[in-house]
Amino acid sequence: MSLDRVQRALVAAVAAMCPLSIFAAQALLALAFLVYGVRLVQGRTSWPRLPLDGPILAFGVWTLLSASFSPDPVLSHESAKKLVLFPLLYLAVDTLGEEEGRQRVADAALLGGFVLGAGALIQYYFLGFDTLNSRPTSFMGHYMTASGLSMATLALAAARLALGRVRPTLPSRHDATGLAAVLLGLGALSTLQATGLFIVEGERLFVAAIVAAATFLAVTRSSSYGPATGPTLAAAAFVASSWALVLSRTRNAWLGAIVSLAVVAILRAPRALWLLGAGVAAVVLLRPTTVIDRLTVTDASSVDRYYMWQAGIDMIRDKPVFGQGPGMILKTYPEYRWVEAPNALTPHLHNNALQIAAERGLPCLVFWLWCVAAAAADAYREWRAAGRGPGWSAGAALGVLAAMMVAGLFEYNFGDSEVFMFVMLMVAFPYALRRERQGTIPAP
Repeated sequence: MSLDRVQRALVAAVAAMCPLSIFAAQALLALAFLVYGVRLVQGRTSWPRLPLDGPILAFGVWTLLSASFSPDPVLSHESAKKLVLFPLLYLAVDTLGEEEGRQRVADAALLGGFVLGAGALIQYYFLGFDTLNSRPTSFMGHYMTASGLSMATLALAAARLALGRVRPTLPSRHDATGLAAVLLGLGALSTLQATGLFIVEGERLFVAAIVAAATFLAVTRSSSYGPATGPTLAAAAFVASSWALVLSRTRNAWLGAIVSLAVVAILRAPRALWLLGAGVAAVVLLRPTTVIDRLTVTDASSVDRYYMWQAGIDMIRDKPVFGQGPGMILKTYPEYRWVEAPNALTPHLHNNALQIAAERGLPCLVFWLWCVAAAAADAYREWRAAGRGPGWSAGAALGVLAAMMVAGLFEYNFGDSEVFMFVMLMVAFPYALRRERQGTIPAP
């Protein structure tokens, strides 16, 4: 197998592991960079130049400056190590330079998202994760991370179905068998969790099996990967993620999902917004307890967020240039906490913009907003240039970015490595599409 196909297989495995195992995702990412480095040395490819180079470099440099001026530079530099995940964007752009590669890596991501959503449903209905204080986490360590990834998967699945040239076809026998095998594996894993036997070993074996399935999706030429495979995975991921999101009781993810669906609807056909509005109205009329009980701003978590944001504004006023330092919010929050705040400590401020400004200073916030705005604008331009069909990947990037930004008004999802890696993969799609469309992909 050629190195470029090995690289594609590894990136697909990373995409599938983002919703399932951060350890596996980052280990596979390291291997993918190793292969990419070999290809660079051999002259088989080149490091892509992107419009995001400037804001990413500025954001990284200012983050390191902020860490250096922090009251605890060692802790802040340790927290700033997530900057090493930014090169994933460039690796993905190099990997996804062909439509087939984008489709297959997206299918791997949808497979991981489907497993995440199905795992949350099993936890809710069979393992007792059915209360506000015990919400489904699936394979993630926290329900917020799980719901954020389900939100991003929903946006990707919606774009794959609505913006690609997908013909209505029934799943093939291979596709149905594969999904049934995944569900059987999840059932066996949940049985082990319920009995308390071989939980770690069972989860590792299952994750390894999903890695194998993702790499197979990325490189196979057999008849088991047919024209219905991608739409089947997208439909399954859409249903599982939607259902899991409702049961997660996570309001920021609900808002992000609704906005991402609105973005996809506008790109596909603005009249489709009526369908989205009808769906929201139906939920309000049916008044399911899981949803209605969360439609309030007077609960303890909402009140706590209000006072966190007030403290964050005070932190920015106190240190507007370099901030408190990356990773320092937990240590400095007691100094700025308002007495009315329900909780004495918080690791972050539940808002992307406030968190970045309070930690790293207002200039770093400007660089971050520049980066997001540039990525969204480029995704929209590629959608306009490519149109329906090839442009589905640009629409997916736009939907995922919109979801992250809206949900990030109430949660620091930029700080979740799993969510960040998933978003970086999606942001790479439009730039890879541009390289293919303009014919600037280096010849192997």
